[in-house]
Amino acid sequence: QVQLVESGGGLVQPGGSLRLSCAASGFVFSVYSMGWFRQGPGKARESVAGIEWDSSITYYSDSVKGRFTVSRDNAKNTVYLQMNSLKPEDTAVYYCNAVAFTTRNPVYGTWGQGTQVTVSS
Repeated sequence: QVQLVESGGGLVQPGGSLRLSCAASGFVFSVYSMGWFRQGPGKARESVAGIEWDSSITYYSDSVKGRFTVSRDNAKNTVYLQMNSLKPEDTAVYYCNAVAFTTRNPVYGTWGQGTQVTVSS
């Protein structure tokens, strides 16, 4: 059974930083590309970052490029999202999933609970 458990969210001021974690199980983590998605209030879920199985390539949406960094530790079945210079528009629930790297589409139909990130002064 696939399980995706996101953590690390919280309330921060604009310009602050957070590091999100996603612990995965139920599939061979090291074989899959992994991605981060977010869903803001009243908005659809969007792809924000991804990383290949061996960390050789990453991608980012234009809105987070230069501010966010995705990484992974295959020994721990965990993918991370370091978020710096946070803006109010980054406020959203953040999710992870395995992804098809070229399309950035999620692999699994079942999502984790997500972790709330709120950026406000």
